Amino acid sequence: MTHERGVPPAPGRLPVLGHLIPMVRDPLAFLSSLPAAGDVVEIRLGPVRAVVVCDPGLTHQVLTDDRTFDKGGEFIERLKEVIGDGVGLCPHRLHRRQRRLMQPAFHPDRMARYADVMNEQITGLVRTWRPGQVLDVYAEMTDLTANVLVATMFSSPRPGRDGTDGLRRDTTVIVDSVYRRMLTPQPLLRLPTRANRRYRRADARLHRTVHALLAERRASGVEHGDLLSALLHAQDEGPGASAARSLSDPEIIANVLMFLLAGTETTASALAWALHLVAAHPRIEHDLHAEVDSVLDGRCARHTDLPRLDLAGRIVTESLRLYPPGWFLTRTAATATRLGGHRIPRGTTVVYSPYLLHRRPDLFEEPNRFDPDRWLPDRPPPDRHSLIPFGNGSRKCIGDTFATTEATLALAGIASRWTLRHLPGPPVAPARSASLYPGRLRMRAEARKPV
Repeated sequence: MTHERGVPPAPGRLPVLGHLIPMVRDPLAFLSSLPAAGDVVEIRLGPVRAVVVCDPGLTHQVLTDDRTFDKGGEFIERLKEVIGDGVGLCPHRLHRRQRRLMQPAFHPDRMARYADVMNEQITGLVRTWRPGQVLDVYAEMTDLTANVLVATMFSSPRPGRDGTDGLRRDTTVIVDSVYRRMLTPQPLLRLPTRANRRYRRADARLHRTVHALLAERRASGVEHGDLLSALLHAQDEGPGASAARSLSDPEIIANVLMFLLAGTETTASALAWALHLVAAHPRIEHDLHAEVDSVLDGRCARHTDLPRLDLAGRIVTESLRLYPPGWFLTRTAATATRLGGHRIPRGTTVVYSPYLLHRRPDLFEEPNRFDPDRWLPDRPPPDRHSLIPFGNGSRKCIGDTFATTEATLALAGIASRWTLRHLPGPPVAPARSASLYPGRLRMRAEARKPV
């Protein structure tokens, strides 16, 4: 029983269904209600029992003690169906070696080269827009981030426009499916429903594309200086290096898939929200235009511009606070432990939510208000464990700097050339998906500079 485990139940649990109805109907509101029930709260999603961590310090404990709180849980298992044991999803016993092998690919010295590719893709995007054009903003940002990833990973815009469109569609299908599949009983996932068939087709196409690209690169033997080359040539030479000093083909494929899925959807989501929030706040939009006009004078941003794009960077940070793309994540207790004085049995699914923490009024003043100025250096800093859009500890997202660099350059580059205006219609709301992206965000482009 719940109280024998020492973790209080969340209110409103129904027989059989548990808390499945609020998690399906309005998961963000449900999660935001949980801190009132305690720092550690039990929820049930049908037969699945999980513990939600609502406190920043306890969340930090979960994130930094990855030996005890290992990668696992329904959310991770659904992602593993597609990606496998990449560095973001593999268990603790495999993680240290993969992280060492992959870290050089994200060394700060490489970021200027990646930023050049980002700049090229951003410039290409803003030149395709026309005054008065109505944009599906999230789709446009997903195209952009997919093109950036393909170009930085494979040294070219390959697999071409058609292939990139397919990549975007397939990654969107998979990310949209993960949340639904997490809440669906296993036997139903095997049925030949339309949604299941669509998911399997997208999964198969992604794997075929990545396998073909890896085989082609292996056959060519050419060093391209891109992300794929970094993975292919990585050597583990540090203390404690294992006999397997390089990444195997399955490991490379798993990590390429991870970058394509996580790097496309999450950065696109952050960018789309940033553009939406800027357009909804005229003063901030005015200040952003003043900043980019002063720094860029009508061109797109480069890596060397980042130190002077202070407001653009703070807008990205604040957008990630309000709408962290990874809003619901899981770990598994690898051994019996205690968390905040509560007994956590071995095998317990532990849930943490950046969205939950980022919206707590005791951690952030007026937490639902878009306020990039809260990140000014003269403002009181928040609790150091309260902002976790990329996680924390040794398993913090390996591409966090890549993502924030891309989002800042893109936001500044778009603002330098264009103003985006909302269309009449219902309020923009988050889609129910594994990634917290804005649904139905359509905006009209108005030119600010010659294009």
